[in-house]
Amino acid sequence: MSIDIPQDALVVLIGPAGSGKSTFAREHFRSTEVVSSDACRALVADDENAQDATADAFALLHFIVRRRLRAGRLTVVDATNVKPQSRAVLLTIARRQRRPAVAVVLNLPEAVYRSRNGSRADRSVPADSVSFQRDLLVRSLPLLDKEGFAGVHVLDSEQTVAAASVRRTPGSELGSDPGQGPAIQTSLPLG
Repeated sequence: MSIDIPQDALVVLIGPAGSGKSTFAREHFRSTEVVSSDACRALVADDENAQDATADAFALLHFIVRRRLRAGRLTVVDATNVKPQSRAVLLTIARRQRRPAVAVVLNLPEAVYRSRNGSRADRSVPADSVSFQRDLLVRSLPLLDKEGFAGVHVLDSEQTVAAASVRRTPGSELGSDPGQGPAIQTSLPLG
């Protein structure tokens, strides 16, 4: 699957812990383009696992996203983003900066998330939290095309993720109307 990304877009990675968001970001984007919630947590608390620093971490993440989009720079948010309200904040930032937002969803089997999460040496998210995040993702899938993304790309297997390529397209600063609904690409039906 080829994923077209406007060079001035906000890319919102969506997936539970262990879905491979950070790996996907590392493989397809420059390190300077990726704004990670874990990295922001580490910046404000010296520990990317410090859950008590989450509010400050996301305040910093949103600040960086605003500044990068204001400058017309491709910006990739590496966070679970499985809650509609989390995505709504990011979509509002993109809209206010007149930039398109593209969702890249890592919708893999729960067993993959659990296996990857369990094998992490640096941190592990409790299994019930991973299941909860997966449930939120599954409930969100049919609604993503109505949230305001310019494109929604659902990667639904490890093979699809491995075969995915990102193609940068010319920027597309938005007017007051970001246009009709998104183009959705998936190898399986969303419904």
